[in-house]
Amino acid sequence: DVAAALHYTPGQSITLAHGIGEVSFANHDDQPFVVTGILARTGTPADRTVHVSLDAIEALHAREDARVPLEGAAHDEEHAPEAALTPDSITAFIVGLRNRSAAFQIQRDINEFRGEPLLAILPGVTLQQLWQVVGIAEAALLVVAGCVVFAGLLGMLTAVLTSLNERRREMAILRSVGARPGHVFLLMMSEAALLGGAGVIVGIALLHATVAIATPWLESRYGVFLSGNGITAFELLTGAGVVAAAVLAGALPAWRAYRNTLADGLTLRV
Repeated sequence: DVAAALHYTPGQSITLAHGIGEVSFANHDDQPFVVTGILARTGTPADRTVHVSLDAIEALHAREDARVPLEGAAHDEEHAPEAALTPDSITAFIVGLRNRSAAFQIQRDINEFRGEPLLAILPGVTLQQLWQVVGIAEAALLVVAGCVVFAGLLGMLTAVLTSLNERRREMAILRSVGARPGHVFLLMMSEAALLGGAGVIVGIALLHATVAIATPWLESRYGVFLSGNGITAFELLTGAGVVAAAVLAGALPAWRAYRNTLADGLTLRV
């Protein structure tokens, strides 16, 4: 992502600076780094980073502080003693364990270590805690989505009930050509199911179209990757639930159409 955004290519020189964005208060112009490779995208925050060695950072500041050089450090970093380029401290590091069952024990040992103020975290556990917090917002969004579905079903029910009085002659004609009351009932239920199914199909299509369009922009702009692996089981279950709710909502107008008699429809005045 960095290479794509800043148009870096292997062999190009780049300058490190202290600061944020375009506001830099210390530029290492005299000691540029050379791009040796561009990593493939991983869909993680690592895509938005530049990786350099700790020795290079030490050498960079050793050259910058030439007026007060590090002990044993030379201006030519290629010939600087290795000890002079070894950092005195680091802020964070990643530990991999051969025996994963010892992870909690190692974490406890590090946190209780008295020789240095250290803090050990398990990325998986920390992320799980983060998702628990995010899950509250997700649940709230699901409630909002449920309210939207309910409002849509209520609007469909209102529209069908409003048009039912104008369709009484239509129902009477169907009855006159042999349709039974049960047929009229099923006809109204089928109409509600078709409306609900059409809404589900259009909604899923718009969802995946939006994800397909927004993913490249979000990935390049904010480093957020949206997975679009086709229709999921959750979407199918949700869609089936919406269609079932639409059928239930259509039961009321279907029952009213069922109650309309043949004589009532034929004698209706327009």
